Amino acid sequence: MASTLSDQLEEVRCHAEACLYSTGSVLEVRAGISAMANIPLPPSVKYRYIAAETMIIENGVNNIRKETIGSLQRLSTALNILEKYGCNLTSSSRPKYWRAVKHNNPVFRATVDAIQGGRAVLCLYGYSNQQPDGLSFPDEVVEPDIEKVAAVTLEVMSLRMELDMLIKEAHPHPEFFERIIPSLNQKDDFGPISDAVAIPSSLRESQPLYMSLASLSQSPTSAFLPVRTANASTSTSISTRHTDNCTICAIFPVAAHCNSCVQWLCTECDRLYHSSAERANHHRTVVTSSKMRKNHSSLLSWHCTHCTRVNSNQDILCETCERPRLASSGSAKDDFPQPFTITEWQCKSCTVLNAGSSILCAVCERPRLATKPPATPTRPTPTPNRPAAPVLGMPGDPDSQWMCQFCTYINYTPASVCEMCDLPRPEPTKMRVKLHPPSQVKKVPVLSVKPKEPPMEDPDLTRQKLMKEEGLKLIQLIRDGEKKGVSPEEVYTGMRVSGVGNILPCDWLKAELPHLLDQICATVTSSLAADLKAGQNQNGTGTSEDTGVEEEQTRRGGVTLSRAEAKLAWLSAGGDTERAVKQALRDRHSKVKELCSLGFTDEVRCQEVLRQSEGEVRGALSLLQRPLMEPFHQRMWSDQPEPPIDINHPDKQRVCRRLLAVYDLPSWGRCELALSLLQERTAPYSLDDVVQAVRESHDRDFIRRVLAKECPICLSDFPHSKMQSLTSCQCSVCCGCFQQHFTIAVRDKHIRDMVCPVCWEPDINDPEHLNSYFSTLDIQLRECLEPEVYDLFHKKLTEQALIKDPKFLWCSHCSYGFIYDGDQLKVTCFQCRNSFCAQCKKPWESQHGGLSCERYQSWKRENDPEYQRQGLAGYLRDNGITCPNCRFQYALSKGGCMHFSCSQCRYQFCSGCNNPFHTTCAVIHCSVTGLHAHHPRDCLFYLRDWEPGRLQALLQNKGVEFNTDTPPGTQAGLCGVIEQKDESGQQTDSACGAQTQPGHAGLCEKHYREYLVSLINSHSIDPAPLFNANELVLACRRYQVDDARGELEDDVTYYTRILEKLIDEVPLGDKVPRKK
Repeated sequence: MASTLSDQLEEVRCHAEACLYSTGSVLEVRAGISAMANIPLPPSVKYRYIAAETMIIENGVNNIRKETIGSLQRLSTALNILEKYGCNLTSSSRPKYWRAVKHNNPVFRATVDAIQGGRAVLCLYGYSNQQPDGLSFPDEVVEPDIEKVAAVTLEVMSLRMELDMLIKEAHPHPEFFERIIPSLNQKDDFGPISDAVAIPSSLRESQPLYMSLASLSQSPTSAFLPVRTANASTSTSISTRHTDNCTICAIFPVAAHCNSCVQWLCTECDRLYHSSAERANHHRTVVTSSKMRKNHSSLLSWHCTHCTRVNSNQDILCETCERPRLASSGSAKDDFPQPFTITEWQCKSCTVLNAGSSILCAVCERPRLATKPPATPTRPTPTPNRPAAPVLGMPGDPDSQWMCQFCTYINYTPASVCEMCDLPRPEPTKMRVKLHPPSQVKKVPVLSVKPKEPPMEDPDLTRQKLMKEEGLKLIQLIRDGEKKGVSPEEVYTGMRVSGVGNILPCDWLKAELPHLLDQICATVTSSLAADLKAGQNQNGTGTSEDTGVEEEQTRRGGVTLSRAEAKLAWLSAGGDTERAVKQALRDRHSKVKELCSLGFTDEVRCQEVLRQSEGEVRGALSLLQRPLMEPFHQRMWSDQPEPPIDINHPDKQRVCRRLLAVYDLPSWGRCELALSLLQERTAPYSLDDVVQAVRESHDRDFIRRVLAKECPICLSDFPHSKMQSLTSCQCSVCCGCFQQHFTIAVRDKHIRDMVCPVCWEPDINDPEHLNSYFSTLDIQLRECLEPEVYDLFHKKLTEQALIKDPKFLWCSHCSYGFIYDGDQLKVTCFQCRNSFCAQCKKPWESQHGGLSCERYQSWKRENDPEYQRQGLAGYLRDNGITCPNCRFQYALSKGGCMHFSCSQCRYQFCSGCNNPFHTTCAVIHCSVTGLHAHHPRDCLFYLRDWEPGRLQALLQNKGVEFNTDTPPGTQAGLCGVIEQKDESGQQTDSACGAQTQPGHAGLCEKHYREYLVSLINSHSIDPAPLFNANELVLACRRYQVDDARGELEDDVTYYTRILEKLIDEVPLGDKVPRKK
């Protein structure tokens, strides 16, 4: 049989789980939960995930049946909240903050956190990560385990349904729970009474009322919902267990029926309700018949049409969704209402619409079931004075009062809104008035009217009115006290002590409380002195002289109580002076004991500092510690330097404390690590270096590597803090080598030599890298270079920036640069005071005045004997190399190596075409690596390989004259052209000295070719027409010209076509020096 029930349970469970996390309807899930709850199995077998039996024992075991039922109700409420958490996780549209459950949620604290095992269920859902403010899913979990959450949620739903049935005594198998909770077997019986027996008079005696305020403050006709009177013939003796609940508490079964007030009551409610003198004569009968339960079962509960919650009959609003009870009949069709899906709900606090699956509001984070917060009106609304209660039986009594249908509070006709719940009065049903014709007036004799006796006031209404007036009076007193700086506790206590006199509590507190507090302080002081004296006599150490000293100290106020302590004791005692004295003595003894436990054994001193700090332990502790800290304060504020840390001190903890205090190390372990490194004999580190390294890392091996880095220049070991590096590379050198390298570079070298001394990076020929590199280098050199060296660096850096100005000129006499704003050709150097031409850069002569540079050069060739003697060598000198970057001129020839480096700006370029040499090429599809330049076809780089006769032919074709005769007066056989030579790593300027050839105008073949090429370049002659077939094809491929040959194209046509294409698509060099 057990196996069959287990199989049945598993089948029902699987079907319900599938409906829960899939698109199943609410009816199917509810039917599955109901089927699980009705299966006759114990909780330990029925529930697989949650510890149902443990939760019931921990939360519901009690010796009194009523308290057990209340505990089970709280457990059921908490399970209802846990059920909503699980439904949110299984829903397809989960809330925004589904990953976390906050502890500060008031619903969570009052329900789930108030029971045992609530957080364990959340852990089963997946909330296993403990946070400071709640629980959350682990970070690696992206989605919850829907199947597991559905299984746990299903068990939570089933356990809640079983607890609801157990509370309502409708459980089909209560024996499983009665075995766990024995108090459920208790019966609230009246004893063996026969049918229609009146309640004994002992139950009608006056007893103190413990009912709720709403129940006590309402009249018998309005406090409870009316029910149908039971027929006496249907009453039977109490022999069976009742499943019908009381109409007042809706918890315990019905034990009696009152025909006078029309109520179905349990034993406790019957005793409390009929303890009043007005209801003591009501006649009650004991009812337990099944016919009564059948007739009135529909009146004990109702189904909410929105959330299907089963509520008790006295509830106006649903316990779950707080929606009003609309129209719920007691028929059987209400047991299974139609499913209703809540897609969204409106927050009662901020009115924002939230998803139906969310529990908390997305804006204000208030729970879904929280009521609307009370509104704070900016201006108080005047309310009409409530008239006196009408007397029952007087004419007009039904029209003078009305009962609110929501909170059952009795209001009076001048008020149109309920004074308790602020809901409007329902409109009365309009009756049709039938008009009758006026009747004939008859004379009626005047009858004497007997005066009526004054009506009796209802004591419940009187008590309700008195409670309201007293509450409003107390609230007004508290508000007045807050304006005067008096706390609500002081106002309430002062009102109790001052009595019902004309004096206000605030006035009494101001006038009488200080004297009362002084009295409490005096009483406590005498008690403390007596305790001290008794302690000395008990120890046998007190003498008459000591006693006199102690009394004198007490008389002077050495052991006294402050008014602040006396006030706290007086408030905690509720205004009772004797209790306040005892409380103050207990508090003072506990504080003195706490201070003594911290090492301060002088009780008299502890009493004194407690008086000075007004009873605060922290303030008293500060006063006790101040004399102990005085030596430290004197040492901290003295002008003497801090003594050095002795790392060889035998007390290691003392050294570590000094390290922790002086150098602010992160932890005690770092201090011990620093001390161990300092005490190593093989590695003499300085204290500051070790502290800085330990502050950055805790790895011993890494710290040792940081403290012993080798300089690649001097090969010495230095700590990382003593090494410097540039931002352009990863090299590090010591501070001494860094300073020496850049000092020499600034004084003796060019500014472009200020690069890393190890890897010689970066390449500062690029203007973009140049600016960013020198901006960071300036910051480093400012700290390490001497002032005069740093000023020289700034001077060179300024000249480097001025070179780019088009108005910048170099002096041809002293190589001094400056900015010239004039428009005259003659320029005087500010440094050497010599003059030169601003255009041709030649030394200024008087013959240059009034002549252009070309006419002046022609005149000089014709009239200057020295110039004529130099011949073509002077021509090549005058047309030497000009740097395209800084425009500095060199009187050198262009023959030899075409790679030229300017000594002023270190710009590297081709001396034939002025194109730059670079390692990073910007030309598309260039496959050349390393230092190179892209030369045009008319550059000396290509034409220097032609024979002089071929170059002369090119000039003859264009009609350009050239020189072949040796000038008179020149040295025969040797070339006198000045060129730059590399000797032993140094670049020097000297004469060529090569042998001359006949017909080369007294020049060697190399410089004669340079002379012919200079004529070709000055006249912009294209050498392409003299290219042979191989040179033409190679030029087309070099400059990426399409050299594809047609199928039927002959050689002459092909070469003619690609020659024209080369000349059209590839122009001559734009930077090649031309004739001006």
